[in-house]
Amino acid sequence: MADRTYRWLFLALAFFGLTTDQLSKYGVFRWLYNGGEFRDASGNSREVVPGWFKLIAQFDPTTPPCDCGFSAVQTWSAPVMPRVNHGALFGLGQGQKGLANGFFATVSVLAAIAIVIWAMRPGTARERGLMAALGLILGGTLGNLYDRIVFGGVRDFLYFYRIEWPVFNVADCCLVVGAALLLIQAIFVAPAAEKPVENEELAAVPEGPKA
Repeated sequence: MADRTYRWLFLALAFFGLTTDQLSKYGVFRWLYNGGEFRDASGNSREVVPGWFKLIAQFDPTTPPCDCGFSAVQTWSAPVMPRVNHGALFGLGQGQKGLANGFFATVSVLAAIAIVIWAMRPGTARERGLMAALGLILGGTLGNLYDRIVFGGVRDFLYFYRIEWPVFNVADCCLVVGAALLLIQAIFVAPAAEKPVENEELAAVPEGPKA
């Protein structure tokens, strides 16, 4: 019987993370654009948990859409560009803009390649928790990578303003949950034993005639 693998789980969670992230970003920014009628200088917000948490969408009318193939997807939510985070989580590198975005986009590409290679290993594919973690991390990585390529930065809209937590998005949630699962897997779950393929193959080889 062939060994059971969880590559399907890896691919399903990566797809779920990517699509949920993009649908939520486009949907929230389109909803909160509100025909260009902003409650403050740059956008709108909606309370979800009064006094604690809200959805926020900010826009940057001073930055025009690019004269390229991305213009249609850049303006799907609104005719003006969204205000984006050029850096990483918690605004790391935000002040460098183009340089930071290019650096983190490159890191995302390399990380995605490494994750796929890791997930395709036979030993890894048999670990359900590990494949779930890698799938979520890949989905979050690709979600923010899409933003960096298309918008020149990451669209954020989830805001715990009571504690002044930095604004984040669904891709960031996938990355954090995936990293937590990866840590749990590393600490509490013993790795699956590698199948001794080489020894079995040697044992299957018939011995030659004895003298």
